[in-house]
Amino acid sequence: MNFVARLAFAGAMVLPAAAQASSDALEFDFDRVLGSEARAPRQVPSTVQQFVPVPATPQVHGGWLEGQLATLAGAQQGRIGVAALDLATGRTVSVLGDQPFPMASTSKIAVVATFLDGVEQGRWKLSDQFPLMIPQPSAKFSTTAAPVRPGAMMSAQGLIELAISRSSNPATDALLAVVGGPQAVNRWLHKAGISGMRMDRDIATLVRDDGEHNPASTIDHRDSATPMAMVELLGGLYQGQWLSPQSRAVLLGAMGRTVTGKGRLRAQLPEGADIAHKTGTLFNTSSDVGIIQTPDGRAIAIAVYATGQGGKPQRDARIATIARVVYDGYQTEASSVRRTASR
Repeated sequence: MNFVARLAFAGAMVLPAAAQASSDALEFDFDRVLGSEARAPRQVPSTVQQFVPVPATPQVHGGWLEGQLATLAGAQQGRIGVAALDLATGRTVSVLGDQPFPMASTSKIAVVATFLDGVEQGRWKLSDQFPLMIPQPSAKFSTTAAPVRPGAMMSAQGLIELAISRSSNPATDALLAVVGGPQAVNRWLHKAGISGMRMDRDIATLVRDDGEHNPASTIDHRDSATPMAMVELLGGLYQGQWLSPQSRAVLLGAMGRTVTGKGRLRAQLPEGADIAHKTGTLFNTSSDVGIIQTPDGRAIAIAVYATGQGGKPQRDARIATIARVVYDGYQTEASSVRRTASR
């Protein structure tokens, strides 16, 4: 049984076939933007700071799992941030878990959660129609916000499906325009009690101005999240802290149908493990965050943000390996607890 089927709630609807077909021409896939074009020099804003690499052999507190993660997430080839939470036991592990990383498309989880909160307040319906927001050509950094134009109309349900499962930027910016922009997302995060996560720009602007700083060596607080903050958001959404069962099913259902990032979190998971996740990719950074469901019904919230490492394939492989180590580590610990309890 897959992840979506395991959800205890109904409400997630599959994108209509006609809308799915039309999305192919309209979709601007955030996770294909790798920032390869020339970058203009920019004045460093006050929200940016240089990263000081950790020692080659950092001091490790904890057991085998902490030691393995510290080795895999060493910052010698670029910063890597990891956080994981076993939702059955509350056991948390992290590496650079409180350091900001570029959210890239992982921010779309918070955007959709903000919209669904508005649905629950009666402000909108999932059947309401809104236009896709299509980016228009403009020079990097030429305006505060990148220009966009309204595109085809689509239901909110369809926009959510595209934004999450296919990482569509025009669909995300459509939802952002409805809720009131990044500031509205930040207000929802504040109301939910999530700190260490902020959204400053819409996706069109973020993509257009991508590459301003190297995330492997520089910390830019704009449009960033700490791995621990993302795991807190994922865990709370999974446990139904802020959204109704119906809204939870819509968001997690779309995450369960994600088609991006096949080489990341899911790549090395064993047969029988399911995942609902959201990827992110920008210049010199790749990420994947989500909920891993074990065959015995336990859930693990995980966030991995990788920079540098020599290129996208290497970042993807590092994310996949870290996910498997976290999975195996939690499974081993759970088995040990069960053996102890049975004595």
